[in-house]
Amino acid sequence: MRMGIAEALRKAIHDEMERDKSVFCIGEDIGIPGGYGGAFTVTLGLEKDFRERIIDTPISEAGIFGAACGAAIMGMRPIADVQYGDFLFCAMDQVVDQIAKLRYMSGGKLKVPVVMRAPVGVTGRGAQHSQNLESYFMSCPGIKIVAPATAYDAAGLLKSAVRDDDPVLMFEHKLLYGSKGIRAESGSIDASSDIPEDDYTVPIGRGIIRREGQDITVIGSLLMMHFSLQASQMLEGVGISCEVIDPRTLWPLDLELILGSVKKTGRVVIVEESPKQGGVGAEIGMQIAENIPDYLLAPVTRVAAPNTPAPFSPTLEKLYVPQPERIADTIKRLIEEY
Repeated sequence: MRMGIAEALRKAIHDEMERDKSVFCIGEDIGIPGGYGGAFTVTLGLEKDFRERIIDTPISEAGIFGAACGAAIMGMRPIADVQYGDFLFCAMDQVVDQIAKLRYMSGGKLKVPVVMRAPVGVTGRGAQHSQNLESYFMSCPGIKIVAPATAYDAAGLLKSAVRDDDPVLMFEHKLLYGSKGIRAESGSIDASSDIPEDDYTVPIGRGIIRREGQDITVIGSLLMMHFSLQASQMLEGVGISCEVIDPRTLWPLDLELILGSVKKTGRVVIVEESPKQGGVGAEIGMQIAENIPDYLLAPVTRVAAPNTPAPFSPTLEKLYVPQPERIADTIKRLIEEY
């Protein structure tokens, strides 16, 4: 059945709760009858089948993640939800000092299998509701980070995350949910997929080549993967062949896939929606530069947002977020110069 990301996540959560009675969801407004099913409809209707395991909380992210941490230590498998990824900052002690570190601090005696779902992306909501937070958490040992760009990957990665004994942070882009009706997002991109009826998972730590090419490797996740594909299609008409990689997992990175592609093409552009300083592109770029410097025909190049908070103005947003045209221009310049 063809589904968008919100629908695919909903099905995956339903499947996991049906499969394992220790799985439950916790968050704000995720199970109110007649409500939205969370901020972006992912848990819509799940309370009908799992009333006691869809737990609505007060507006307290510290409470959500503190409860999820304690439940996970005691053998449960919570899926904790924040309405906007930005609100993870309200629970940084629980996420970074407790959930991420307790397995290490206990010498492996404790397991903390918490799945943390967080919507990200610039979508007309201003500086405090539009951040891409991947780089903040890539520097936090103990947390695995996944970033699905398609519905198939969203469902498969969520199932892998629920079954993992380590905490997993799942970033979901608001413009990729595919939600309908009152929660539809202006500027949404079709990320729908055919979702199998049979159980399946997508392994954490494995990326995928979305488009094969010979001249340059382009790396982008979430919305930037789709924009990178659009840029590669534009360049096809002028004879530039782009290989587009979707990391799917930002930590641990699939270095084997990334390095193999860059060895083949000799050039790489890394695209990210967040500001360039200290970003995901910096980490991926340094991994490439440290491991295969002799294969590089050109400098590792990044396309990113400027080093400012996300603007509220729709016109400024388009300047802020890397657009397919800007990605294509950067790739074209790099190949012409090198």
